[in-house]
Amino acid sequence: MVKAVSFFKRKPGISVDEFQSYWRTRHPDAVTQLPGLRRYVQSHTFVSGYRKGEPIYDGIAEVWFDDTNAMRALRGTPAYERVETDEAKFIDRSTMRLIVTEEHVIKDGMPPENAVKNVEFVTHTPGMTIEAFQRYWRDIHGPLAATIPVIRRYVQSHTRRSAYGSGRPPVYDGVAITWFDDTQAMRASAAAPEYARVRADEANFITPDPPFIITREHVIL
Repeated sequence: MVKAVSFFKRKPGISVDEFQSYWRTRHPDAVTQLPGLRRYVQSHTFVSGYRKGEPIYDGIAEVWFDDTNAMRALRGTPAYERVETDEAKFIDRSTMRLIVTEEHVIKDGMPPENAVKNVEFVTHTPGMTIEAFQRYWRDIHGPLAATIPVIRRYVQSHTRRSAYGSGRPPVYDGVAITWFDDTQAMRASAAAPEYARVRADEANFITPDPPFIITREHVIL
Protein backbone atom coordinates (compact mmCIF):
# COMPACT_ATOMS: atom_id res chain seq x y z
CA MET A 1 0.00 0.00 0.00
CA VAL A 2 1.22 3.54 -0.77
CA LYS A 3 0.16 6.87 0.68
CA ALA A 4 0.08 10.22 -1.08
CA VAL A 5 0.52 13.16 1.29
CA SER A 6 -0.50 16.61 0.00
CA PHE A 7 -0.09 19.90 1.84
CA PHE A 8 -1.35 23.32 0.91
CA LYS A 9 -2.66 26.76 1.86
CA ARG A 10 -6.22 27.98 1.53
CA LYS A 11 -7.36 30.20 -1.30
CA PRO A 12 -6.82 33.95 -0.67
CA GLY A 13 -9.91 35.64 0.72
CA ILE A 14 -11.23 32.51 2.43
CA SER A 15 -11.18 32.48 6.23
CA VAL A 16 -9.71 29.56 8.15
CA ASP A 17 -13.16 28.53 9.37
CA GLU A 18 -14.62 28.63 5.85
CA PHE A 19 -11.69 26.66 4.48
CA GLN A 20 -11.87 23.95 7.12
CA SER A 21 -15.65 23.65 6.86
CA TYR A 22 -15.64 23.28 3.07
CA TRP A 23 -12.73 20.87 3.10
CA ARG A 24 -14.31 18.63 5.75
CA THR A 25 -17.95 18.69 4.63
CA ARG A 26 -18.00 19.32 0.86
CA HIS A 27 -14.71 18.22 -0.71
CA PRO A 28 -14.99 14.57 0.39
CA ASP A 29 -17.95 14.19 -2.02
CA ALA A 30 -15.42 14.35 -4.85
CA VAL A 31 -12.43 12.59 -3.30
CA THR A 32 -14.30 9.53 -2.09
CA GLN A 33 -15.40 8.80 -5.67
CA LEU A 34 -11.82 8.19 -6.82
CA PRO A 35 -11.44 4.63 -8.13
CA GLY A 36 -9.07 2.54 -6.04
CA LEU A 37 -9.09 4.85 -3.01
CA ARG A 38 -8.57 2.77 0.15
CA ARG A 39 -8.39 5.41 2.91
CA TYR A 40 -8.71 9.18 3.19
CA VAL A 41 -7.71 11.34 6.16
CA GLN A 42 -7.67 15.11 6.54
CA SER A 43 -5.60 16.86 9.22
CA HIS A 44 -6.56 20.49 9.86
CA THR A 45 -4.11 22.93 11.41
CA PHE A 46 -5.28 24.06 14.85
CA VAL A 47 -7.07 27.43 14.68
CA SER A 48 -5.06 28.52 17.73
CA GLY A 49 -1.91 28.06 15.63
CA TYR A 50 -2.79 31.20 13.64
CA ARG A 51 -2.39 33.52 16.63
CA LYS A 52 1.32 33.93 15.93
CA GLY A 53 0.89 34.26 12.17
CA GLU A 54 0.22 32.04 9.19
CA PRO A 55 1.45 28.45 9.56
CA ILE A 56 3.40 26.94 6.70
CA TYR A 57 0.36 24.87 5.67
CA ASP A 58 -3.34 24.92 6.54
CA GLY A 59 -3.36 21.14 6.69
CA ILE A 60 -2.46 17.89 5.00
CA ALA A 61 -4.49 15.28 3.16
CA GLU A 62 -3.47 11.62 3.22
CA VAL A 63 -4.87 9.17 0.67
CA TRP A 64 -4.01 5.47 0.43
CA PHE A 65 -3.98 3.24 -2.66
CA ASP A 66 -2.91 -0.34 -3.27
CA ASP A 67 0.07 0.75 -5.35
CA THR A 68 1.40 3.53 -7.60
CA ASN A 69 -0.26 1.95 -10.64
CA ALA A 70 -3.64 2.62 -9.04
CA MET A 71 -2.63 6.24 -8.52
CA ARG A 72 -1.34 6.69 -12.07
CA ALA A 73 -4.56 5.22 -13.45
CA LEU A 74 -6.45 8.24 -12.09
CA ARG A 75 -4.81 10.71 -14.46
CA GLY A 76 -7.25 12.14 -16.97
CA THR A 77 -10.28 10.42 -15.47
CA PRO A 78 -13.50 12.40 -14.89
CA ALA A 79 -13.32 11.53 -11.17
CA TYR A 80 -9.84 13.04 -10.81
CA GLU A 81 -10.84 16.12 -12.83
CA ARG A 82 -13.75 16.66 -10.43
CA VAL A 83 -11.35 16.60 -7.49
CA GLU A 84 -9.06 19.17 -9.13
CA THR A 85 -11.98 21.41 -10.06
CA ASP A 86 -13.29 21.32 -6.51
CA GLU A 87 -9.83 21.98 -5.02
CA ALA A 88 -9.70 25.28 -6.90
CA LYS A 89 -12.73 26.47 -4.91
CA PHE A 90 -10.91 26.54 -1.57
CA ILE A 91 -7.21 25.70 -2.06
CA ASP A 92 -4.48 27.95 -3.45
CA ARG A 93 -3.25 25.34 -5.89
CA SER A 94 0.01 27.24 -6.46
CA THR A 95 0.98 26.25 -2.89
CA MET A 96 -0.04 22.63 -3.25
CA ARG A 97 2.71 20.01 -3.01
CA LEU A 98 2.61 16.21 -2.85
CA ILE A 99 4.88 13.34 -1.91
CA VAL A 100 4.15 9.66 -2.45
CA THR A 101 5.26 7.71 0.59
CA GLU A 102 5.55 4.36 2.29
CA GLU A 103 4.46 4.19 5.91
CA HIS A 104 6.47 2.77 8.79
CA VAL A 105 4.57 2.45 12.05
CA ILE A 106 7.12 2.98 14.81
CA LYS A 107 4.77 3.11 17.80
CA ASP A 108 1.43 1.44 17.19
CA GLY A 109 -0.85 3.00 19.77
CA MET A 110 -4.49 4.05 19.72
CA PRO A 111 -4.84 7.83 20.19
CA PRO A 112 -8.02 9.05 21.85
CA GLU A 113 -10.75 10.84 19.93
CA ASN A 114 -9.75 14.47 19.22
CA ALA A 115 -6.07 13.70 19.83
CA VAL A 116 -3.44 16.23 18.80
CA LYS A 117 -1.52 15.22 15.67
CA ASN A 118 1.88 16.81 15.10
CA VAL A 119 3.10 16.73 11.49
CA GLU A 120 6.78 17.43 10.83
CA PHE A 121 8.25 17.73 7.32
CA VAL A 122 11.79 16.37 7.19
CA THR A 123 14.72 16.76 4.80
CA HIS A 124 17.86 14.64 4.91
CA THR A 125 21.29 16.01 5.80
CA PRO A 126 23.27 17.04 2.69
CA GLY A 127 25.79 14.41 1.66
CA MET A 128 23.78 11.56 3.16
CA THR A 129 22.33 9.04 0.73
CA ILE A 130 18.58 8.52 0.72
CA GLU A 131 19.10 4.87 1.59
CA ALA A 132 21.23 5.76 4.63
CA PHE A 133 18.81 8.51 5.66
CA GLN A 134 15.77 6.24 5.54
CA ARG A 135 17.56 3.44 7.36
CA TYR A 136 18.78 5.74 10.14
CA TRP A 137 15.41 7.44 10.54
CA ARG A 138 13.50 4.15 10.72
CA ASP A 139 15.90 1.88 12.62
CA ILE A 140 17.80 4.21 14.94
CA HIS A 141 15.91 7.46 15.42
CA GLY A 142 12.46 5.90 15.29
CA PRO A 143 12.88 3.58 18.29
CA LEU A 144 14.56 6.43 20.19
CA ALA A 145 11.62 8.79 19.62
CA ALA A 146 9.17 6.04 20.54
CA THR A 147 10.56 6.07 24.08
CA ILE A 148 8.97 9.47 24.79
CA PRO A 149 6.20 8.30 27.14
CA VAL A 150 3.41 10.71 26.14
CA ILE A 151 3.57 9.87 22.43
CA ARG A 152 0.50 7.72 21.76
CA ARG A 153 1.33 6.80 18.17
CA TYR A 154 4.26 7.48 15.86
CA VAL A 155 4.33 6.96 12.09
CA GLN A 156 7.07 7.79 9.60
CA SER A 157 6.04 8.33 5.98
CA HIS A 158 9.14 7.96 3.78
CA THR A 159 9.11 9.45 0.30
CA ARG A 160 9.38 6.57 -2.14
CA ARG A 161 12.87 6.11 -3.55
CA SER A 162 11.53 6.12 -7.09
CA ALA A 163 10.80 9.85 -6.62
CA TYR A 164 14.53 10.57 -6.68
CA GLY A 165 15.13 9.22 -10.17
CA SER A 166 13.52 12.10 -12.06
CA GLY A 167 16.36 14.55 -11.49
CA ARG A 168 14.04 16.83 -9.51
CA PRO A 169 14.23 16.08 -5.79
CA PRO A 170 10.94 15.86 -3.88
CA VAL A 171 9.97 18.82 -1.72
CA TYR A 172 10.48 16.70 1.45
CA ASP A 173 12.08 13.37 2.18
CA GLY A 174 9.24 12.36 4.44
CA VAL A 175 6.76 13.27 7.14
CA ALA A 176 7.01 12.38 10.82
CA ILE A 177 3.60 12.11 12.49
CA THR A 178 3.08 11.82 16.23
CA TRP A 179 -0.16 11.76 18.20
CA PHE A 180 -0.70 13.05 21.74
CA ASP A 181 -3.70 13.07 24.06
CA ASP A 182 -3.88 16.87 23.94
CA THR A 183 -1.73 19.99 23.62
CA GLN A 184 -0.82 19.80 27.30
CA ALA A 185 0.65 16.33 26.78
CA MET A 186 2.52 17.53 23.72
CA ARG A 187 4.07 20.40 25.68
CA ALA A 188 4.93 18.01 28.51
CA SER A 189 6.88 15.84 26.09
CA ALA A 190 9.51 18.59 25.76
CA ALA A 191 10.31 18.23 29.46
CA ALA A 192 10.97 14.49 29.23
CA PRO A 193 14.64 13.42 29.32
CA GLU A 194 13.98 11.23 26.30
CA TYR A 195 12.99 14.32 24.31
CA ALA A 196 16.42 15.92 24.70
CA ARG A 197 18.08 12.78 23.34
CA VAL A 198 15.69 12.69 20.38
CA ARG A 199 16.37 16.31 19.48
CA ALA A 200 20.11 15.82 19.76
CA ASP A 201 19.93 12.81 17.45
CA GLU A 202 18.15 14.77 14.70
CA ALA A 203 21.41 16.46 13.77
CA ASN A 204 22.69 13.07 12.60
CA PHE A 205 20.27 12.75 9.70
CA ILE A 206 17.97 15.77 9.06
CA THR A 207 18.44 19.48 8.45
CA PRO A 208 17.78 21.78 11.44
CA ASP A 209 14.40 23.22 12.40
CA PRO A 210 12.08 21.16 10.19
CA PRO A 211 8.74 22.90 9.52
CA PHE A 212 5.70 21.47 11.28
CA ILE A 213 1.99 21.97 11.85
CA ILE A 214 -0.14 20.96 14.82
CA THR A 215 -3.39 19.46 13.64
CA ARG A 216 -6.56 17.60 14.42
CA GLU A 217 -7.32 14.54 12.34
CA HIS A 218 -10.59 13.84 10.53
CA VAL A 219 -10.92 10.30 9.17
CA ILE A 220 -13.13 10.54 6.08
CA LEU A 221 -12.78 7.02 4.76
